[in-house]
Amino acid sequence: MIRLHDNLSSGNGYKARLLLAQLAIPFERIEYDIDQAQTRTPEFLEKVNPNGRVPVLETEDGRFLPESNAILCYLAEDTPFVPDDHFGRAQVLSWMFFEQYSHEPNIATPRYWITHGLEMTEERRATLEPKRRLGYAALGVMEEHLKEQAFFVGHRYSVADIALYAYTHVAPEGGFELEAFPAVRGWLGGSPPNPAMSPLRRARPERCAFASKRLRRTSENSCSA
Repeated sequence: MIRLHDNLSSGNGYKARLLLAQLAIPFERIEYDIDQAQTRTPEFLEKVNPNGRVPVLETEDGRFLPESNAILCYLAEDTPFVPDDHFGRAQVLSWMFFEQYSHEPNIATPRYWITHGLEMTEERRATLEPKRRLGYAALGVMEEHLKEQAFFVGHRYSVADIALYAYTHVAPEGGFELEAFPAVRGWLGGSPPNPAMSPLRRARPERCAFASKRLRRTSENSCSA
């Protein structure tokens, strides 16, 4: 059985859980307490991911694949979640790169600080406003695209939508207001709803059966989601 090394608060982990649920792939989920730096232990760094982060997909033959969007591409290969044509696949990758470079660093980081109760140090305070500005800019790019299209690539639901959904649907937890982005809210399933996004709403990771194993490890190091 596939194993997912994960943290429930992670939007990157959510991507993998969502696609596994929609593909109806059974898996075992292994939870790590990132606030206790369980992904920074020597054992984790040696055996799971030397970069000290989750999610990591462990294949049935014991290989480890880190990075959420790499996991999406691996799981989605030869499924309807990836376009058939060469250019469409490149467009999916383009949006996934956008998510990791322009979207996730600016929307996910303030959410992590807030939801995990991190101290707002001077360094974090200094970077918060630029992250807000860049996060709203990323949402603006999404809004303009979604005004004309129901999905991000090829008028069909793909892993590009999953990648961008993960942190967008919890952006308010990081202090981002979505009222100015009606197309984004509709794509998320809000008002006005986008009926084309029903594939995303039909299978949510919380509805997917998994075996949960809590690993109780401690370390003095820190880790961010």
